Amino acid sequence: MKLLQSILILLIFFSSYPAYASRDTNSYDGNIFPIYAGNGAIVPPKTTIEESIKNGRVSVLFFYLDDSSDSKAMAPIISGLDLIWRNNIDLIALTTDEIQNESSESSSYQPNYYWNGLIPQTIILDSKGEIKFDKNGLVNIDDLNKTIGELKGIDINDSTFSVESFNEYNSIISEKK
Repeated sequence: MKLLQSILILLIFFSSYPAYASRDTNSYDGNIFPIYAGNGAIVPPKTTIEESIKNGRVSVLFFYLDDSSDSKAMAPIISGLDLIWRNNIDLIALTTDEIQNESSESSSYQPNYYWNGLIPQTIILDSKGEIKFDKNGLVNIDDLNKTIGELKGIDINDSTFSVESFNEYNSIISEKK
């Protein structure tokens, strides 16, 4: 009986397939924020668009898909915004799976009102809910910081930030001087 159990255990260990994750492919590897940005706290969002606008806060909306290489590349940048502006902005990262078939003619409190159908899409709303930044694809963190700084009344022209990957899965934000 012990021989049979030992053989069964060995078969289980040697018949498993390795898991592959790659930032450069459009494969589904799991949620991109804990895997590629090292920050699983971004999802689900801590607030809604409606709450953010009603509270008069600057909001960053990030529309993404977990199986998009461009979304994977943007995850460390969005995570960097969370590190830099943590309690000063509302960061709302939304996967587009749930809103793909909804009408865009809804309330400005709904995500589909802002999403243009392409991913990744990064939008910055001012404290009144007006769009101040709207770009698709890869976005430079300095452009985002500049817009947020202007909306918050902070001059950040002397600082530039970079997102540096220290392994395949995690990145750090550093300030260049």
